[in-house]
Amino acid sequence: MSATKKYEMMILLTEEFNDSELKTWAFNYAKALRKLSASEISVISRGKRDLSYWINNQKKGNFIQINFSSMPRYIDSFSKNLKFDTNVLRFLILNKQHKEKNI
Repeated sequence: MSATKKYEMMILLTEEFNDSELKTWAFNYAKALRKLSASEISVISRGKRDLSYWINNQKKGNFIQINFSSMPRYIDSFSKNLKFDTNVLRFLILNKQHKEKNI
């Protein structure tokens, strides 16, 4: 059984969300992470920002950062959920422990 690792995920969502909808969306994904045995979950809204270029006919987007600890085998499963969500324009999941060792 592999040990848990710390991850940082940045998600770019469409701009149509208001604050309460954004919180609900983030809470639902935090629950999905919890179902995959993730722990130490923290959600940070980075706000609505202009994008450098158009993505799916969007010029603005909402940025959400989610930090969590999980076993590596669950990351692919969670990534598939994000790929099929039509509100997600882009996302990136980083292994924080690997990043910290290189500094």
